Amino acid sequence: MVKNCLIDFTQFFDRDLIFALSKIYILILNKKEVSFMKKVKKIVISYMLTCYASLSFACDYPSPPKDLPDGANSNKEEMLAGVREIASYQDDMSAYLSCIEKNEIAATKSLTNISENEKKLRSELFNKKYNAAIETQIRTVEIFNIEIRRFKEKSK
Repeated sequence: MVKNCLIDFTQFFDRDLIFALSKIYILILNKKEVSFMKKVKKIVISYMLTCYASLSFACDYPSPPKDLPDGANSNKEEMLAGVREIASYQDDMSAYLSCIEKNEIAATKSLTNISENEKKLRSELFNKKYNAAIETQIRTVEIFNIEIRRFKEKSK
């Protein structure tokens, strides 16, 4: 996707961000403008978008807990440890969401010379990233809630 770059950005950035940035880059360069300075300006804006996109990678995406207890075969202590893991995961996810939100606000404020279409693309990318993180968190908690119900059924 980013084959003409000197650096392979795929090792630093996630696939969705590279895709969105390449869409923005294509939108900028495909406009029919003749002026050399306008083209230079668009290339500089593309470069700035790439640089500011790296701000969002300062936020560590928390991975869901992998060893959650099986409700049917776990004792109370194991289930309580699972509750603590889920609570810690939710705290980490809240910190991550707050971090990407702050970075997006800062990046948006610093990019004053972008078109409404480019702003819309940035907003869509941010919303997809934010919503995907929320969905992952909800799925993880729902899976553990199933295990809690299984544990309670076993305990009756």
